[in-house]
Parts: sequence; structure tokens; C-alpha cells
Amino acid sequence: MAVRIGKPAPEFEEEAWTRGAHGPKRVGLSQHRGKWVVLFFYPRDFTFICPTEIASFDAMQKDFERENAVVIGVSTDSFYTHKAWFESDPRLMNINYPVIADTGHQVSGAFDVLLDDGAALRGTFIIDPDGILRHMSINELDVGRNVSETLRVLQALRTGELCPVGWTPGESTLTTYDEWLAKALPRLSNKCWWIRPKSCRRPNTPPVRWYSNKATHPIASTLSAVEK
Repeated sequence: MAVRIGKPAPEFEEEAWTRGAHGPKRVGLSQHRGKWVVLFFYPRDFTFICPTEIASFDAMQKDFERENAVVIGVSTDSFYTHKAWFESDPRLMNINYPVIADTGHQVSGAFDVLLDDGAALRGTFIIDPDGILRHMSINELDVGRNVSETLRVLQALRTGELCPVGWTPGESTLTTYDEWLAKALPRLSNKCWWIRPKSCRRPNTPPVRWYSNKATHPIASTLSAVEK
């Protein structure tokens, strides 16, 4: 079954390399309930583009932590291949997040990034504290991802508000649906109704915002209540 935005992310628990550990450590998605998870796949150890991405996630790990997020890497290489690479390549000597050894292809298969040759595409997935998939992007093997953009998307998701193109922290959002509607359709905003999808609500925000004349409003039929 294909992964879908707004649906629970596939559960997993697999062996991983972690710096300082004497052997493999079991790492699973359910261990991080209550935190955001940034899960990224890369094709192979001992390659050319991959260490630039892995080091970039490390350089920004503190930024992810400030957003209540953990970073988890995944490739289909073995634990011992991870250990040999991460503990010998000077570019990777500061990596402190876990890297899953998906030798059985269970994780890469579940997230639909597994190639026929057993490598993984450059997939990036952001999973919210309830285990719901909120963002995914997948690159072809020859193009590295932009880790700064991954962080920006995470920050935008955490606002719970409408974030316009290129939004960055400190800039104004388009706020909630009802406030946006009041600005976009000022003559109609006090006569229509709206229901916020769960994925767009701020924490502790009621799901429904009612306005008068729901049944008679001329655009009521187009303002769909897709999720209560």
C-alpha cells in the first residue's frame, strides 16, 4: 500500500548504527511518539553525493531538535557497512543521529523508495508527533536534496497555519481559514461557514467555525466540510 500524506506512516523497528554503541541498536518510529520525525533515505554507503547530504543533516541537527524533531537516516546497507563508513570517513565523524540498516528492505519498501537493485531513492519524510505523514519528497539518485528546505517545511507545518510560498519563521502566515476568508471575501465573510481540516488546525483550536446563513449563502456548496 502506497504511503499517503495525512495517513499514518508505516511503522518500523530495525537495527541501526548509532555512534558510541557497541553493536546494533533497535530504532522504531513508535519510540518517538510526541516528537516530529525527519526520516531520510539515501542510496548507498561509500558513495559521492550521500555524504554531503548526511553531513548537512548533521550540521542542522540542532535546528531540528529546536523544532522538537529527531533525525533518522536509512539505507539498505548493513550495520557493519555503516560502522565501517561512519567511523572512518572524516566527513561523517560528527554524525550523532541513528542510521538504520535496512538490509531486509522492509522500511524502504514500506515507504516506496526501494529500487530494483536494492538501493533506496533519496526520500525525505516528515512525520508528526501522532505518527501521521505530513510531508514527503523523493529525488532521483543523481540529485541531492536541500536540507534547509526540509527544515523550512517542518517549521511551517509546526505553525498549524497557512504558510505562503517561501515562508520562513518570523514572516507573517495567512493565519487560519476563517481569517483568510475574511480578508479574501470581506463582503461575504460574515455570512459563510467553514470547517478547518485537522491537518491545518493550531493546537487546541476548535474544529468548526460557524457563520450565519449557512444554507442560503451563495458559495456555501463550494466551501466543503471535508473532515470534522
